[in-house]
Amino acid sequence: MTTSIHTNASALVALQNLNRTNDQLAATQSRVNTGLKVQGAKDNAAVWAVAQGQRADKGSLEAVTTSLNRATSIADVSLAAGEQISDLLIELKQKATAASEPSATQATRDSYNAEFQSLLESIQSFADNAIFDGANIFDGSITAPLDFLANANASETISLDPQDMTLTGLGLDGLDLTSEANATAALTAVTAAITTSSARLADLGAQAKQIERHTVFVSKLSDSLETGIGNLVDADLAKESARLQALQVQQQLGVQALSIANQAPQVILSLFQG
Repeated sequence: MTTSIHTNASALVALQNLNRTNDQLAATQSRVNTGLKVQGAKDNAAVWAVAQGQRADKGSLEAVTTSLNRATSIADVSLAAGEQISDLLIELKQKATAASEPSATQATRDSYNAEFQSLLESIQSFADNAIFDGANIFDGSITAPLDFLANANASETISLDPQDMTLTGLGLDGLDLTSEANATAALTAVTAAITTSSARLADLGAQAKQIERHTVFVSKLSDSLETGIGNLVDADLAKESARLQALQVQQQLGVQALSIANQAPQVILSLFQG
């Protein structure tokens, strides 16, 4: 090797190694600071692109969860009102049965009828007020199913069918107990309404359960996506911590090696000393 004051090969090699160590140390410190081994496309373009796609799907699933939660709330409010309506129908049947007794007096029938009409008003009120976020599937205002998001691509939906629980929807309009014949007709209508309401509430309950199961599935899917993204881009901090300490030592040794290499030209002076 040529001894020269213009070219110090050892110093150049030491500097290159020190720069490489500094770059690795900066990258490791960045991973430790952010907790990510892939912070952008420059770090690993393929992995970053896959992770971005999964992040987009996860964000869409959050919108799906919001939609399903709204569906659950509508169903819960409706079921609460429906159960009350069902209980009132049982009371209506009791009143109609009592009023249909042949020996009942007119005063008795009028008394039963007053209670009967009050119960009918309550049924209509419950149906009219089973509202959540502006949606009411009980008052007959909605005829088409309400559709809610079911997947991240918005290509699938899950539905709640409207269930008319108003007096008209249950066939209870215009009933009274003022006579034996009217009471008998009312009893028949109320009995049919109980069957109808039970079937409609059963349908609604089944759909609500389906929505609940799908919400759980979406939640688990979202958690799986988050774990998958972490597997792609999260740094192993225990490993990075050990690597950080090793690189810090390597950096210090590199500085010393460069210092020694820079002193090499001083040896040339000894060749010219008398």
